[in-house]
Amino acid sequence: VQLQASGGGLVQAGGSLRLSCAASVSTFSIYTIGWFRQAPGKQRELVAQISSGGTTNYADSVKERFTISRDNAKDTVYLQMNSLKPEDTAVYYCNAVVVTFVRAEYWGQGTQVTVSS
Repeated sequence: VQLQASGGGLVQAGGSLRLSCAASVSTFSIYTIGWFRQAPGKQRELVAQISSGGTTNYADSVKERFTISRDNAKDTVYLQMNSLKPEDTAVYYCNAVVVTFVRAEYWGQGTQVTVSS
């Protein structure tokens, strides 16, 4: 599975960005797909993820501000980020978990999100 992330950039606090993650396989075959982020000097953390059944999970710090969605026709997952804060600054990574006979995890390349105060 290959994941192609895009959509990062520089934005002022309070602004919005939308990240995209295009998968090389049908998103129906992916158990969960979503976004993690890693800020300098910090551990990588879950931001949001969506299951094949459409169940979503968000980090408490982004609830009510970020929305994850999936376009199955395009095998693409989106992360709409509103009301961005400087503490959202990080490299964002797309992540997918595929479960067949074994559990396999895949990562896309990171995309930088920088929120200026």
